[in-house]
Amino acid sequence: MSQSHYREILAKAVVAKGRKYTKSSHTITPAHHPSSILGCWIINHKYEARKIGKKVEIRGTFEINTWYSTQHNTKTELACEKVQYSDVISLKYRDPDVQDDEEVIAKAVQQPNCIEASISPDGQQILVNVEREFFVEVIGETMICVAVNPDGCNDDDDWGSDLEDEFEDLRPDFMVDFEDE
Repeated sequence: MSQSHYREILAKAVVAKGRKYTKSSHTITPAHHPSSILGCWIINHKYEARKIGKKVEIRGTFEINTWYSTQHNTKTELACEKVQYSDVISLKYRDPDVQDDEEVIAKAVQQPNCIEASISPDGQQILVNVEREFFVEVIGETMICVAVNPDGCNDDDDWGSDLEDEFEDLRPDFMVDFEDE
């Protein structure tokens, strides 16, 4: 095909991707000395992503709720702490000549989750290990090259011609006038 049978089309596409798994440790100081850990949950996870250079930064928050016993396992308490985090994810680009690549889609593959909660060696704090994982895609404008059929799209000219046959069996007297009811 000659050069005139090709067209360049500007299109939005996924131009870069990245993924990151993170483990983090957090120390919670409860109101009372813990005797044992009864449960630990991560709730209210919120995050936003933005592109910075050739990386994506995800900033977010979540709450760690730890249920624990105190006073030699005779009472229970709940310790709640809000945590802020920042994860930087490297991107792998498919096309180095990308334009307008500021749109970021971030998905939490693994929401923040408690791996382990334990009492610190001094017996006064709770140590919580959390895992999370993100997958990001960057949308940008890229150029694609397509071959053009020199004969055009002639095969699409009669795609709706057989519709008339379906209307032959319609009975116009079958319609009911609902205004009489």
